[in-house]
Amino acid sequence: MIRNILFFTLTLIFITISSSYGYSIQKIQNAEDTKLIKLNTNKGDIIIKIFTKEAPETAKNFINYVEKGSYNGTIFHRVIANFMIQGGGLLPDMSEINSNPPVVNESSNNLSNKKGTLAMARTSDPHSATSQFFINLKDNDFLDRKNAQDGWGYCVFGEVIEGIEIVEQIGLVETGNHPSGHQDVPRETITIESVEIIE
Repeated sequence: MIRNILFFTLTLIFITISSSYGYSIQKIQNAEDTKLIKLNTNKGDIIIKIFTKEAPETAKNFINYVEKGSYNGTIFHRVIANFMIQGGGLLPDMSEINSNPPVVNESSNNLSNKKGTLAMARTSDPHSATSQFFINLKDNDFLDRKNAQDGWGYCVFGEVIEGIEIVEQIGLVETGNHPSGHQDVPRETITIESVEIIE
């Protein structure tokens, strides 16, 4: 009886400590297979875990944009409630940032477009993703390769581990058509002020 109580107490202490340190412990446990990124937005901070093992080329591409500062000052330019928020390619005046060559679609990594995951945005060409990404506001399994009509789907390469409430808040903003021709554009500017790798 005493042994069971002691085990239960130690378990609670471990859970409490793990919760207190948050993503720091997660980083230590998965240091070789992941990288942590912080998106500083004008709505709050979003901490993202990048899957460098499951989506190596996509992760390398994304991190390259981060290291160059390409995402700093960009906006979430497309928001569809109960679906996703998209950013990483346009500035507040709706002009496009300079992008790298497209990356190969790594959607065969068995990662699903679940709520809070990040995937690469692209055109109808499966291998056309450059800088733009989106965060799923709900489980969008139909975007997974196994369910995709085009046989490719969208490559998941990261997941929000802190700040999902910020993502949800952005997902509720009022949107409309922009004179540039873009649709579902937030009427208030949602800025990605800076993006940094958490060491």
